[in-house]
Amino acid sequence: MGLNDTSPVPRKDSMGMDYIPVYADEAPEGPQVRISPNRLQVLGVRTETATRRVITRTIRAVGTVEANERGLYAVSPKFEGWITTLIVNTTGAAVRRGDPLLAVYSPDLVTAQEEYRVASASLQVMGEASPEARASMESLLEGSLQRLRNWDVADVDLADLRAGKGVRHTLPLRSPANGIVMEKMARAGMRFMPGEPLYQIADLATVWIVANVFEQDLGAVRQGQTASVAMAAYPGRRFTGQVTFVYPTIQPDTRTARVRIELPNAAGLLKPELYGTVEIVAGDRVADVSVPESAVLDSGTRRVVLIDLGGGAFEPREVELGSRGDGYVEVLTGVAGGERVVVDGNFLIDAESNLRGALETLGGHAHGGAAPPAAADDHAGH
Repeated sequence: MGLNDTSPVPRKDSMGMDYIPVYADEAPEGPQVRISPNRLQVLGVRTETATRRVITRTIRAVGTVEANERGLYAVSPKFEGWITTLIVNTTGAAVRRGDPLLAVYSPDLVTAQEEYRVASASLQVMGEASPEARASMESLLEGSLQRLRNWDVADVDLADLRAGKGVRHTLPLRSPANGIVMEKMARAGMRFMPGEPLYQIADLATVWIVANVFEQDLGAVRQGQTASVAMAAYPGRRFTGQVTFVYPTIQPDTRTARVRIELPNAAGLLKPELYGTVEIVAGDRVADVSVPESAVLDSGTRRVVLIDLGGGAFEPREVELGSRGDGYVEVLTGVAGGERVVVDGNFLIDAESNLRGALETLGGHAHGGAAPPAAADDHAGH
């Protein structure tokens, strides 16, 4: 039943329940509603005292797991060549730093090895050559070796060359980090050009969850705050991380800001694109007056709390709210400390208060001093 659901004669509602009689001599003064003790018992009304308390504000949001951008690596050769063998040939494969990914042939690599071999042989036969000549040859030797290193050829793969065992026509390219192969563009026999990405590897030991925080909560979010994340994939488990960045823009379609939370992921349970529910602990605030969140009736346009005046009388008061947390909400105006507020059964009392027009009076509509009609002429619904 809603506002002004009344009848001038006794009747039943659509659910077969009798309308409640309203009597002229029960009319309270001001924006109040009076309920009989028996009716209060039926409604199951429960009250609590508005008190001063410390409220730990918790901001809730939803987010998505993303790879840590600082742990993303592209395997992009710095030279032209051809792939002769794919060693890691599936997306999703786990690799460790230094693992061979593929073997390649490149004329540039062969030429650099040949230069090293020639310089090394020349140095050995120079005999009594001048110091300047030997220094020049040693510089050529080291330069050819450094060029191979600059092309990401590992020292372990240059050992045979330095030991004088000849030129290798194919050399491996190795993983730059521990991680998972997120993308594999490489194909056996494929020709590649300098800078062309062949693999994308992500180190998922630490991941991000990017949460969408509503703009009204954004002012309470700070770098360094603790956050916990629950995943539908892992019921009953929570993952703890830290707010590391608040993005500088608002998404206009959702009126939310993106907040980055960094989470350790040693077990690899947190996979990119998983959804999670985020709780950010935004700090403590001392509320001079606080009430349980269940005490607040929110119509969407205003928030009302029902004050227990005693003797079955209740007064609806419009309130201004502050911080929320731990099931309580700070009341900035409308309720004084020590007053008792209805925390259970208030929706049913709200229905009763609609009978008397108390909330309309609270909104600025006066009774005009007229007494309500007698019981025979006015029966209200539940």
